[in-house]
Amino acid sequence: MSRNRRPGPSQRVRVREHRTGQVPLDREDRLVTEEPLEVRCAWPGAPPRRVGVTMRTPGHDFELAVGFLLAEGVLAGADDLDTVAYCTDRTLPADQEFNVVTVTLARPPRRLPGTRYDGVAAATSACGVCGAQSIDDVLGLQHVASAHHWEDLRVAPDVVRALPSRLRESQALFEATGGLHAAGLFDVEGALLVAREDVGRHNAVDKVVGARVLAGRSPATPLLAVSGRVGFEVVQKAAAAGVAVVVAVGAPSSLAVELAGSAGVCTVGFTSAERFVTYSVPDRVGV
Repeated sequence: MSRNRRPGPSQRVRVREHRTGQVPLDREDRLVTEEPLEVRCAWPGAPPRRVGVTMRTPGHDFELAVGFLLAEGVLAGADDLDTVAYCTDRTLPADQEFNVVTVTLARPPRRLPGTRYDGVAAATSACGVCGAQSIDDVLGLQHVASAHHWEDLRVAPDVVRALPSRLRESQALFEATGGLHAAGLFDVEGALLVAREDVGRHNAVDKVVGARVLAGRSPATPLLAVSGRVGFEVVQKAAAAGVAVVVAVGAPSSLAVELAGSAGVCTVGFTSAERFVTYSVPDRVGV
């Protein structure tokens, strides 16, 4: 028997709120939904195979799957896609009906999907480097070094400082739950192109990249803004998409900055209306 509906991005719960000097208050609240998503990949002559499992917030699942495969070098754009659909495997339990997505390629993959997602650690919303063992491994992926084509790009400081607030305006689910990360792609003037939310910061990046690919547009945009810190995996995905500048509210890690410098991605941290800090060479911010 099939599920009556897909899982929503949030769920109602009853809570008891405690405040100093006040009687505890019983009320309704909302929690962000967290469920596993299994990504499968197939191509002509090859049956579907599992290539990744992540804990995610339901919604925009096709975008997540496509963005994930682009970051892994399996596909390079919309021309590589045939179909993206929820799995119809009859052996799936009914409650997993909308937790498995199969991406069918129109041609053999540009890079064979790995098999490193079979362990228990596969089901996490913070998968770290997503299996990449070193910067050399990541730079070997399809299109990772494409950020170097932004050689002449300069982003105005005022645009950078405004990005966190512009991204925040798109975070309706965070407003309701307080429990999500967000990512947004912007043009050089700071206009929002696409934004997505997810319990995993790397999932949010995959979703915005996948949204561009599924719309037949290039994900190689000037600016990616994220609501938290910049880890290695965020830079990996930005570089694979061809993004020029990654702007974050928090700080980058040392390995993220090292990878960004090698891939030609400028990283910006501690971004607010008052300040920001650039880390990577080249520094693409300024007049």
